[in-house]
Amino acid sequence: MFSILVLHGPNLNLLGKREPGIYGSVSLEAINSLLEEEAGALGAVVSIFQSNHEGSLVDAIQAAADQHQGLVINAGAYTHTSVAIRDAIAAVNLPTVEVHLSNIYGREEYRHYSYIAPVAIGQISGFGPDSYILGLQALVRHLKKSTS
Repeated sequence: MFSILVLHGPNLNLLGKREPGIYGSVSLEAINSLLEEEAGALGAVVSIFQSNHEGSLVDAIQAAADQHQGLVINAGAYTHTSVAIRDAIAAVNLPTVEVHLSNIYGREEYRHYSYIAPVAIGQISGFGPDSYILGLQALVRHLKKSTS
């Protein structure tokens, strides 16, 4: 059974209330429930953490190296600004899938660049809550292939 860390970055705790035209009306709690259900169906388990603080996310990534086999991350705005999160992912060398609710390439120009993408095995964006599910599925498939 694979253990996957799911990280939600800043402002994702406001999902369902925050700019529903962009991020939808599904709450973070509902997304977490979907992730737990899907993980069970995939024979995996998820640990879920949300923080608005960059350092807390870095700490969680560093701690993941000894506890988890993979990482699904929606770093929110830190995607476009955080070398620290990028470096933490590179340092732990865990297979990582970057996810976004909205299509970051269809939005403001500054959102088109991700510091995380170069150190991730893949990126999924634009499918709302399904981005998380697709990311989890892809990561578990990747882990199964790499251990067989």
